Amino acid sequence: MGHQHHVSQDAGDRRVLFAVIVNLGLTVAQVVGGVLAGSLALIADALHNFSDAIALIIAFGARKIARRPADGAMTFGYGRVEIVAALINYTTLIVIGLYLVYEAIMRFIEPQGVDGWLVVIIAGIALVVDAVTAMLTYALSKTSVNMRAAFLHNVADALGSIAVIVAGTLILLYDWRFIDPLVTLMIAAYVLWQSFTEIGPVIRILMLGSPPDIVTSDVIARIKTIDGVADIHHAHFWQMDENRSALDAHLRIVEGGWDRADSVKANVKSMLNQEFGITHSTLELECHRHGCSDADEVG
Repeated sequence: MGHQHHVSQDAGDRRVLFAVIVNLGLTVAQVVGGVLAGSLALIADALHNFSDAIALIIAFGARKIARRPADGAMTFGYGRVEIVAALINYTTLIVIGLYLVYEAIMRFIEPQGVDGWLVVIIAGIALVVDAVTAMLTYALSKTSVNMRAAFLHNVADALGSIAVIVAGTLILLYDWRFIDPLVTLMIAAYVLWQSFTEIGPVIRILMLGSPPDIVTSDVIARIKTIDGVADIHHAHFWQMDENRSALDAHLRIVEGGWDRADSVKANVKSMLNQEFGITHSTLELECHRHGCSDADEVG
């Protein structure tokens, strides 16, 4: 059986904080360099990098808040704050991506001069920083939608920096000024594609959608096979957070089986955990004669 290596919470916090500081410094350098060089692609890369820094700041705060224990105000705990943070990050990225598309189109209409050497040098530095940040957040990305967003953003930044280096080189060699807005469009397209791809699962969790890795009808059918279960209805499947799935349902016990209702419930809970990874289940038991009538199976 394989072993998973987890990064401690304090070590993870230090990684995120260091990544924030590095990305903010890089953003300032890219903006200044982009203005001096007249490169929209470099500024576009800086904006994307700044969004990563903000995403890391939000993720850092969310990690802290998510550790709070459940209380009277938040009986499920604070873990879902990371999902909210991810929604904010992706929404911001979509806005930035659309803005970059607009700016690139305007630059196609009115081309401007670009200092190729400055673009290549700063983009090269950015590539190194993006790679370091991605390495800092890689391990954390495996268990958190927040950190996965930050990691994927940094990978996108690294690709964007490579594209900017190529653009600067082509401007130096051939004076192809259209390359700058073209690369900007490519970066924007990747940002938008990535954001729209990742925002769906986040919205699904916040909308209390059923876990994407299980088929509702399969779970219900399996529950009905448990000895002592006559029927299941009012079933609600949802994700408490990224890593915990839940089920709330009514179970009707077979006629004459009420004396073993507790053991039937225990068997159902055990099966849900072992076969479907549903770790939190609330099951209301009904006797065969006095259960809900004409109840919907789901909802």
